[in-house]
Amino acid sequence: MAWARRAPLMPALVFMVIVTQLPFVATLVISFMEWNSLYPDDRGFTGFGNYAAVFADADLRASVLTTVWLTAGVVLLSLLLGLGLALLLDRRFRGRGVVRTMLIAPFLLVPVASALLWKHALYNPEYGLLNGTLTWVWELFGAERAPQPDWITTTPLTAVAVSLIWQWTPFMMLILLAGLQSRPTEAMEAARVDGAGPWQVFRYLTLPHLRRYLELAALLGSIYVVQNFDAVFTLTSGGLGTANLPYTIYETFYQAHDYGRASAAGVVVVAGTIVVATLALRLVSGLLREENA
Repeated sequence: MAWARRAPLMPALVFMVIVTQLPFVATLVISFMEWNSLYPDDRGFTGFGNYAAVFADADLRASVLTTVWLTAGVVLLSLLLGLGLALLLDRRFRGRGVVRTMLIAPFLLVPVASALLWKHALYNPEYGLLNGTLTWVWELFGAERAPQPDWITTTPLTAVAVSLIWQWTPFMMLILLAGLQSRPTEAMEAARVDGAGPWQVFRYLTLPHLRRYLELAALLGSIYVVQNFDAVFTLTSGGLGTANLPYTIYETFYQAHDYGRASAAGVVVVAGTIVVATLALRLVSGLLREENA
């Protein structure tokens, strides 16, 4: 009977293995090989040589640091903004459904489309919205000529981070809003009856209740942001110190044509992502146990 219940799931399981696991096994095998398409005759088994080269690569170490700073900054600021928006949407006001839909919209955009929007509609020094607003404010105070900074050139990493924060804040907001709406109403009402103010309610009731949701949002956001490629590729093409791990792997594979080293770097990234994902799954299971209790 157990096999009869699980049999309909077999096609989906086989499809998942073919699509996800077989390519990873191939990547793992290639990571132990000396394989550069520019030197087709020098192909063979190299053991852990590619992994040693990955950890000794100065560009890769720099991209690791960039990835850490970018991921930490984007996740932290997205969490703070998402918490503020979740607290706003937890209140009842006219047009809340429209506001909620508009706030979710950035997360629904294709990442490349989001990056192109920021690159051309906002950051462009000639016709971008940021410089247009700056010119309007400058003229409002009677200045003759407003500065027209090139935002991507002057602050490249910040430009990438801002576009990612705009895209991922709705994701954090949705998770935290779900946490806010699962608060025990009896405890909230009792605290207000006892004279607790809004700040006291937030500090002693709301924030402890949201701790698991904040951790879950931070871990899931880190898993996604650490793999970001679209924003870096579209906005800066990895230049000006913005090359993160996915972009460095792309350069190694498609520009240097070093398939072995690129595969080794990819395996290292997957191993790190699995560690973070394991922590996220433990948080999810703990959250579900608390909700059931």
